[in-house]
Amino acid sequence: MKNRLRILRAELDWSQAELADRVGVARQTIIALEAGKYAPSLPLAFKLSRAFSKPVEEIFIPEPFD
Repeated sequence: MKNRLRILRAELDWSQAELADRVGVARQTIIALEAGKYAPSLPLAFKLSRAFSKPVEEIFIPEPFD
């Protein structure tokens, strides 16, 4: 799953650590999410949605099915 976390975070001038604190996860989780190595749980996706004041669909882009 692709995401726009790095872009949205940069627009707000937030560090990875600051975003992690805002949503209650470790900085390593944000690093893994931004790298596309980790798909968030639904509760985490909604926390990120609230943090950025954007719908989940504007943050996460699902890969097309093969």
